[in-house]
Amino acid sequence: MFDLHQVHRRFGPATGLAGVDLHIAPGRTTALIGPSGAGKSTLLRMLVGLEWPDRGEVRFEGALLQRAQLPALRRRIGYVIQEGGLFPHLDATGNIALLARTLGWSRARIDARVAELAALCQLPADALRRYPAELSGGQRQRVGLIRALMLDPDVLLLDEPLGALDPIVRHDLQTQMRALFERLGKTVVLVTHDVAEAAWFADTVVLMRDGAIVQQGPARALLDTPADDFVAAFMHAQRSVDEAAR
Repeated sequence: MFDLHQVHRRFGPATGLAGVDLHIAPGRTTALIGPSGAGKSTLLRMLVGLEWPDRGEVRFEGALLQRAQLPALRRRIGYVIQEGGLFPHLDATGNIALLARTLGWSRARIDARVAELAALCQLPADALRRYPAELSGGQRQRVGLIRALMLDPDVLLLDEPLGALDPIVRHDLQTQMRALFERLGKTVVLVTHDVAEAAWFADTVVLMRDGAIVQQGPARALLDTPADDFVAAFMHAQRSVDEAAR
């Protein structure tokens, strides 16, 4: 689906990406993990053309990504950020339907698709007429996910989508989202700081540091056969409740 070859990106003196090579397989879920500043979000934004490489190339379905193709590409990619990135002056339906209306969808088609996705994502029907400030954090995240799915994209990109939620809501959404990903069969790329969340969602976990990929593979491989001491430390860095409650 996506291929990055020797992708470099700098922000002034800071390194965003340093020679990244990565293949993202279609129909699979890939999680990007690593410490803050590792380059996870920069890499994700490269896939949708919100960042552009200083050197190297990004390919989508074998074709080199070009600026002229970005509007068409973005209709095939759903993009979700923390808290959903909703417009505060639009209600949930207005946020969800914004691009569809721009593309000239009929009201009947929009209403049918919104209702279908609200049921799929377990968003109560009465929440569709509320504004973002009137929704819970979990509901805002569901609205953001529904908006990303509105045009039935081939790809979902999610940048820390559950990071601001309380543990119970986060746990429930993790369960629902994994079932949704499996049902829809889309290509999913997820950024998270949470190792357990990455392992829960992803077929492939990509651990980054200082703009480079340190190791990638199934989460169990990173745990059992870490490439170096950093990988071992990162994969075991989060304390369990059993460890903390003593």
